[in-house]
Amino acid sequence: MFTVLTRQPCEQAGLKVLSRTPAIIALVVLFLSIVVFMAITLIQTHQKEVLFPGPKYGIVLDAGSSRTTIYVYQWPAEKANNTGVVSQTFKCNVKGSGISKYAENPQDAPKAFEDCMQKVKGHIPVHLHGSTCVYLGATAGMRLLRLQNETAANEVLESIENYFESQPFDFRDAQIISGQEEGIYGWITANYLMGNFLEKSLWHMWVHPTGKETTGALDLGGASTQISFAAEEKVGLNTSDIMKVTLYGYEYTLYTHSFQCYGRNEAEKRFLATLVQDYTTETTFTNPCYPQNYITTFTEAQVFGSLCTEDLRPSERYNPNNIITFEGTGDPSLCREKVAFLFNFSACRDHEACSFDGVYQPRVKGSFVAFAGFYYTANAFNLSGSFSLHTFNLSTWNFCSKNWTQLLLLLPRFDEQYARSYCFSAHYIYHLLVSGYKFTEESWPQIHFKKEVGNSSIAWSLGYMLSLTNQIPAESPLIHLPIEPPAFVGTLASFAAVALLCLTYLVYLCVSSRSQRRSQHALDNMVDSE
Repeated sequence: MFTVLTRQPCEQAGLKVLSRTPAIIALVVLFLSIVVFMAITLIQTHQKEVLFPGPKYGIVLDAGSSRTTIYVYQWPAEKANNTGVVSQTFKCNVKGSGISKYAENPQDAPKAFEDCMQKVKGHIPVHLHGSTCVYLGATAGMRLLRLQNETAANEVLESIENYFESQPFDFRDAQIISGQEEGIYGWITANYLMGNFLEKSLWHMWVHPTGKETTGALDLGGASTQISFAAEEKVGLNTSDIMKVTLYGYEYTLYTHSFQCYGRNEAEKRFLATLVQDYTTETTFTNPCYPQNYITTFTEAQVFGSLCTEDLRPSERYNPNNIITFEGTGDPSLCREKVAFLFNFSACRDHEACSFDGVYQPRVKGSFVAFAGFYYTANAFNLSGSFSLHTFNLSTWNFCSKNWTQLLLLLPRFDEQYARSYCFSAHYIYHLLVSGYKFTEESWPQIHFKKEVGNSSIAWSLGYMLSLTNQIPAESPLIHLPIEPPAFVGTLASFAAVALLCLTYLVYLCVSSRSQRRSQHALDNMVDSE
């Protein structure tokens, strides 16, 4: 009995030491497994690298009546509310006239593009050429040609399509856009560039600006002119000039109208035709809008060959090769008086909601941006931005009173074709905006004559590109993880298994220890009883 009692404490101490060692090892391994498990999970979730898809590019050819301009646009592949945040990265003016002038030689139309297209290729990464979409939109010049000779218009477009088939880009379409589309896209461009659709928040996110009014758009091209502005909600939708436009998740109600043959160039042809109509046999005519001491000649085809002057063509004595001479008298008062006859203001019959030629128009309100021909005419008078109607009239009279020699010294960038016509253009703009669109002395300063905002030109082509990005799918960001998913899952599973085994072993030790203590307690009681 004594022997048993003296050996028992030694045996118990040895057992405790032996049982504690595996338990401590299991606890350490369990702790390390949990730490590593959590560390790997945190690294995988917080140290991931989000690789946003690179920029997308688009090319738009603005095929106007007088020339073609090529624009390159860029936007992130991920988009805001299904519309790209687009910026202009390059612009190139194609040498020569508009594509409508190639009606007799349609195969020559795309040859003029070559120089600009070579430059475009250098502004877009080579590996993105194949995914860069190209669109050509032809405006009023081609609209007139299609009305005059639809076959010729189709042949010009077909020639351009064939040219782009040999280019490395993804050519999508060459189409003649409507005047209404041209007006809407111009309005979209103006408001986009002026930040009326999107602005960056404090967190550098693109958001819709709250409480910001949109800006009306006034576009003066060579063959047509457009007016577009946000209409009031109460305006009825029973007219084709009221349109709904959705951009960046917001819907806008617009009034837009395009006046065919009221572009600057076609309007001047009509003006010259009216001057010729006043006579029967003469071939030399005075022009109060041309500067004093200026003389120029045209063929009758240049004046009467357009669809816009067809009804003014002298039926009996018309010969397309005949020469007509115009002598400038530099008379601003007479010029303004005669230019007014280009508009039919009486057709409105004193209706307030009418501009001219009987065309419906709600009352203009708010700010407007006037671009293209509006800007270039004002700029010739050293005017830009916002100014009063009085200032515009004063500058017009001052300019129109100069003789031809004085204009040579006055204009920094002299081009005869434009210099001789600035006086006509100014009086024409006056009647269009004041007598037609009903801008007043008070509302005129709300018109801002601009060419561009930032580095982007105000032109319908940007609005066209923005609209097209609604149809181009957005790309999701590429997420680069620190550990490849299969390795990550395998590693987590391994450490989870080790932790589970350690936990199971510790539970086993705990249960085993309790059982052993019970047995020992029973043995002690037995010894004591003996």
